[in-house]
Amino acid sequence: MPDKSGYLFIITAALLWAISGTASKFIFSTGILPIELVQCRTAGSAIFLAFILGVKKPSLLMINLKKTGYFILLGALLAVTQYTYLFAISKTLVAVAILLQYQAPLVVALYMFFVLREKPSITTVIAIFCALLGCYLTVGAYNLNILLMSKTGIIAGLCSAVTFALYTITSEFGMRHYSPWTVLLYAFSVAAIILNIIYPPLHAFGRSHTFVTWWWIFFITLFGTILPFAFYNLGIQRIRPTHASITATLEPIAAAIISYAFLGEILEQWQIIGAILVITAIVILQQKPQKKMATNSLNELTKTQGLKKNVER
Repeated sequence: MPDKSGYLFIITAALLWAISGTASKFIFSTGILPIELVQCRTAGSAIFLAFILGVKKPSLLMINLKKTGYFILLGALLAVTQYTYLFAISKTLVAVAILLQYQAPLVVALYMFFVLREKPSITTVIAIFCALLGCYLTVGAYNLNILLMSKTGIIAGLCSAVTFALYTITSEFGMRHYSPWTVLLYAFSVAAIILNIIYPPLHAFGRSHTFVTWWWIFFITLFGTILPFAFYNLGIQRIRPTHASITATLEPIAAAIISYAFLGEILEQWQIIGAILVITAIVILQQKPQKKMATNSLNELTKTQGLKKNVER
């Protein structure tokens, strides 16, 4: 039976990510740029994790230098994901940006089909259709006012979905050889280095901000980056990854409620329906591997029982 605390960890991570998205929207109104916020949160997360791991468990800091290329790729994917996600938030509604990023599981499904040559089932096709229709409704494409919504923001959100999917696939490979904490540390470290190369080094830290702005930067770094990723990893350790991903879909719902309460952002009826369709698609899509896993387990159990009978004979 799955550890119930695992679900609690995932729900906490989803709520923190949703709050972080709303906080990011607020902080952009103070004049800070998305890339500056990403620079702060990745550098801050890397420094914090390096310090904690160095004090608590130094062995987790050790990696094979032959894997340097892997961590560079992982960090680059994380950097692009973080930037495009926050850029989408700065240009669109918070809930819209999050829902666009939640197309990532569909990208993973396409990867399974084109790369691993796994044919999609009818269930998968239905899930993809629901997600695309849901995305259409969520961004308000049925309304002529869609012309007023930033197209670059929508493109950035979809780009975030693609890079997040690739990051998920790549990080899963890394965690077969290293602790999730090690993978997370070096992903943030490389992302921070990349962002400080393409943007003036530590420029975000050198700007003059009010105490309130610095407080929100700290809040987003700790409660919107380090802790949610930590809770998510702890949750995956206790429950199956599929269940963890499904539980995390509480994020867009939470983001919509928070944005409504604090930012005055309102999703229309059709947009709410679109959100439900997207979440439904993700749930349907991610239930398939679970079913397949259960079938494989049943087959293995049957074979084992058959083997025992043969031995007894």
